Amino acid sequence: MSNDSTLLPELVLATSNPGKLREFREILGELSVTFESMASFSEVELPEEGDDYEANAATKARVLAEATGRPALADDSGIEVTALGGRPGPRSARFGGEDLDDAGRLAKLLADLDASGATDRSARFVCLAALAFPDGEVITARGECPGRILDAPRGGRGFGYDPIFEVEPGGRSMAELSPTEKNRISHRARALLSLLSLIHISEPTRHVHSSR
Repeated sequence: MSNDSTLLPELVLATSNPGKLREFREILGELSVTFESMASFSEVELPEEGDDYEANAATKARVLAEATGRPALADDSGIEVTALGGRPGPRSARFGGEDLDDAGRLAKLLADLDASGATDRSARFVCLAALAFPDGEVITARGECPGRILDAPRGGRGFGYDPIFEVEPGGRSMAELSPTEKNRISHRARALLSLLSLIHISEPTRHVHSSR
C-alpha cells in the first residue's frame, strides 16, 4: 500500500457519538484526510453490536464502506473490570439497558462492583479499530489502557466511563486529563495509530505509549 495518506483522501467515521468523533479527529487530525461522520449518511444502518470487539468494528466499517464507496473507519470499545469477570466489555455502551445515560451506567458499574465485595478494582479500556475499503478489504488493530475503578466519578472531560477510570500512573481519572494527555495513552489512540502503521501511513506527530 501507499506510504502516505493519499490512500485515504476521504474517510467516513462509523459513529455519531460526539465524544468519539472529537477523539478521532484529534488523534488523526494531522493527516491530509477529509473526515465525514455518519450524520452525512443517515440512510445507512449499521448492524447491532454483539459480544466481540473485532467482529463489531469490522462489520460496521465494512457495511459503511460498501454503502458509501469510501474507506470507512469504525471502532468498538469498552471497559473491562477484573472483579466483574471482564464486564461490561463489548456491551459497555448498553450496560444496564438502552435507557441509561452515561451517569446511569457509571452508577450501575460502581454499584455492581461494591455489591461484589471485591477489593480488586483493576480494569482496562479496550479498543478495536477497523478500516474497511470499498473492495471489501478490512484491516484491524487493538489498543488497551490499564487502570483501576475509582470510588466515585472525578473530572469533567472525556465521556463514557472516563470519570471513574483512574489511569496508571498519575492517579488522575481519564476525565481529568487534557485531550493531549489522553491521546498519549488512551486505548483509542493506541488502536488507531497501530492501524495506521499496518497500512504504512506515517503517524501524526505525537508520542503514544505502547500498550504492550
